[in-house]
Amino acid sequence: MTGIGLVTPAGTDPDSVWKNMAAARCLATPDPDLAGLPVAFSCQAEGFDPTAELGRRKARRLDRFVHLALAAARRSLADAALEPSARRAPRIGVVLGVGGNSLETYLTEFGRLCEGRPKAVSPLALPRSVPNMAAGEVAMDLGVQGPNFTISSACASGTTALGVARDLLLAGTCDIVLAGGSESARSRMTATCFHQLRALSRRGDHPDRASRPFDTERDGFVLGEGAAVLVLERREHARSRGARTRALLRGFGASADAYHPTAPHPQGHGAEQAIRTALADAGCRPHDVGHINAHGTSTPAGDAVEAELYLRLYGGTPPPVTAPKSVIGHALGAAGAIEAALTVLALERQQVPPTANLLRQDAGRELDIVSAGPRDVLMDAALTTSFGFGGQNAALILTTP
Repeated sequence: MTGIGLVTPAGTDPDSVWKNMAAARCLATPDPDLAGLPVAFSCQAEGFDPTAELGRRKARRLDRFVHLALAAARRSLADAALEPSARRAPRIGVVLGVGGNSLETYLTEFGRLCEGRPKAVSPLALPRSVPNMAAGEVAMDLGVQGPNFTISSACASGTTALGVARDLLLAGTCDIVLAGGSESARSRMTATCFHQLRALSRRGDHPDRASRPFDTERDGFVLGEGAAVLVLERREHARSRGARTRALLRGFGASADAYHPTAPHPQGHGAEQAIRTALADAGCRPHDVGHINAHGTSTPAGDAVEAELYLRLYGGTPPPVTAPKSVIGHALGAAGAIEAALTVLALERQQVPPTANLLRQDAGRELDIVSAGPRDVLMDAALTTSFGFGGQNAALILTTP
C-alpha cells in the first residue's frame, strides 16, 4: 500500500481523520436531507465540496457516491506520488466497492415516471447511478486503462475490493490497482428502508450518543458516507520507482454465512471462516495480530455475535479492539475500505484509535476495547473485518512494511 485517499465525516486527509478519530466523539448530527423522517440524523462529510473539488459541470453530472470516489482516488495517487505521465497504462486497474445504487437519483426519476411523465426522466439517470460508474468514472478521470470494475457485497464491499485488487497483483495482471470503496448512505429511501428493518439507532435527541458499538445500550447503527481509495502495488514495482510503502496487505479471506438475508449467523461461523482464511493466507496465527479493527456496527445482534467470535478465536481476551463506526457512522459499501485505511494509519503510528460511547459491555462478552483516547500498542500485524447483508464476510491482515 503506497497511497491513501480519504473523504470521511472525520476529514479528508489522514492527519485530520486521525485527529478526529482520536477524539472519540461521535460525529452524528441532524441531517437536513433526512428532515421529517423517523431517523433524521447521520454522519456527514461536511468539509467536502464536490463543486470546488471537481468543477461545476462534473459535480452536476455525477451522484454523490461518485463525487466521493473521484476525490479519494485523486488523493490516493497524490499520496503515492504517481505522476500523470505514469498513469496511462493498461496494467493499472481500479477495483471499488459500492453497496448499492444511488437511491436518491432513482427516487427522483421514478417519481417522474410514476407521475406519467416518462419524457421528463433524465437520460443521465442510469449512467450516473449504477454502481459500476464509481470505478468507471475514476478511470476516465485519471486515465488509467487496466481492469476496471465495482464489487458489491453489501457492507463487505470495500474490504472485498481490496482483497480482489491484491489478487490481481499476485496474478501478475496488474502492477498497480486503485482499490477501496465509496458510498453515501444519506438517501431518504436508504434511511427509510433501514429504519423499517429496525437497523438504525433512534437516538434523535442525542445523535452524538447514537453510535455505540459493543455497548449494552446500543440500539442500531448511524448512517454515514465517505470513500477511501488505496494504491496497491506489486512490491517490486513500488521499489523500482522508489515509492514509500505504508503497509503490506498480507492476507485476505472471504466467505458466506448461507444463513439469512439480513441477520448474521448466530455463531458467526462464516465470519470466523473469513478471518481464519485471511490469517492462513498471511501465514499468521491469531496471536500474531496486535490489533483488531472490528466491524462493530452498534446493532444488538451483530455486535454480540462478533464479540463472541473474537473471544472464541483467541480462547480468551483478544488484542486491543476499536470500532470506528462509533465516530464516523456506517458508510455501508465504503466502510471496509475506510477502516482498512485507518488500520494502516494505526500500524504507522503504533496506536489504536478509541471507540466512542462505550460505557459498559455485555456480561460474558467483554473485549479489550480501546476507549477514551488512543492507546500505544507495539504491533506488526492488524486484522480488519467487514460483514454484510446476504451473509457476506471479508477480512484483511495488514502488516508493517
